[in-house]
Amino acid sequence: MNEINLPDSARDVLKRIRKKYKVGFETLSIRGHRLSLLQVQDLEHLLAGKDPFADVSNFPFWVKLWEASLMLADVMASIPCQPGQTLLELGAGLAAPGLVAATRGYKVTLSDYEPHILDFQRVSAAANGLTDVEFRMVDWKSPPVLPPFNVIIGAEILFRDEFFQPLLNVFDSYLAPEGTIYMAHDARRKSLPKFLNLAGEKYRIAVSARKMKTEDGELTIIINRLQKK
Repeated sequence: MNEINLPDSARDVLKRIRKKYKVGFETLSIRGHRLSLLQVQDLEHLLAGKDPFADVSNFPFWVKLWEASLMLADVMASIPCQPGQTLLELGAGLAAPGLVAATRGYKVTLSDYEPHILDFQRVSAAANGLTDVEFRMVDWKSPPVLPPFNVIIGAEILFRDEFFQPLLNVFDSYLAPEGTIYMAHDARRKSLPKFLNLAGEKYRIAVSARKMKTEDGELTIIINRLQKK
């Protein structure tokens, strides 16, 4: 990625990011879709050996491109897309799934809970020439008013039990009547069955398991598709 090609507004945001983080652009290829993603490069220093499954409340999930995000990006690259359909990515972090969806013609809104996360998303969108992408702060416990979306997606968005009902409320508020939700999570995430049990009261849920090769061996990612009953 040649940063000189970034629009002035994105370069200003990148300068702001670099005051706090060591970052660089990494190329991501998903089913023929190539993206330049702005990523934190000193993860070991930032994470300091924290275990994401031991203490979810204090782990900065947004800084890493998780395997579940890569798998969800693959789903977005492979399912049929009607150009102009609207899509919301919740807890988007580095936003690989949402940006892949944008390259396919979705009108994408990327969301997260802190302004600096949205800054990363803005720079990555600009680096890929994606101008029809919106960025919104979304607090699940006090969500803003937004129009309904045809598709809602999220990778590794299930944390403490106290957020389950707020997330379901967000789904109810933001999903269009015939809309679809796609979620992706590491199979080790113990919160997933609990959440799906609650969601099953209002949603038809499809489940698939996909294997991924990683540096540490093989990992199973659970993909869920939810549609209103």
